[in-house]
Amino acid sequence: MYVVADHIDEASPAEYLNTSPALPMGDLAWQRIEGWIRYRYTPRTVIWFVNGSGYFEPNRLPYSITATEVWSNRAKEWESATLDPSPRGGFYLPCTGPWRITATVGGGSPAPVVPPLVLEAWKRLATYFAAAPGTPGATSESISAGSISIATRRSESWVSQAMVNSGAADLLRTFR
Repeated sequence: MYVVADHIDEASPAEYLNTSPALPMGDLAWQRIEGWIRYRYTPRTVIWFVNGSGYFEPNRLPYSITATEVWSNRAKEWESATLDPSPRGGFYLPCTGPWRITATVGGGSPAPVVPPLVLEAWKRLATYFAAAPGTPGATSESISAGSISIATRRSESWVSQAMVNSGAADLLRTFR
């Protein structure tokens, strides 16, 4: 039986990949992309809180487990524990816990290779966020030519729909 985390604490990385300083909304685009997919490209700490016994596979990749602890009702504190790898991938949690599993997620040495589809999604999303009025992502646009005036207004939710409207979501489908 597979178990999933009841709660995940994910720290923000010290900085995001700087793949192109020419795109000023690059950090925002990386934040949105990494929130959309399982993969992380810059290191940060992640803590999974898991209840139950069974197979647990971390849902943030790549990961390096730094600590595993199980709650002791007798001692009323977290106690260090060693988890055996599962033949299915991830780990086997032998008792119901609760468990606290801490890992460093993302990054690595050498630096992670970002797949071309993820880079293209990042470029589309950063460009979408940086778009000036009158271009994709604009809230409003007004054009006047003599006595003729045209005003267009876009929904305030254009930012929340950016992943789909920029085309990034379609490119990232296999990384979810």
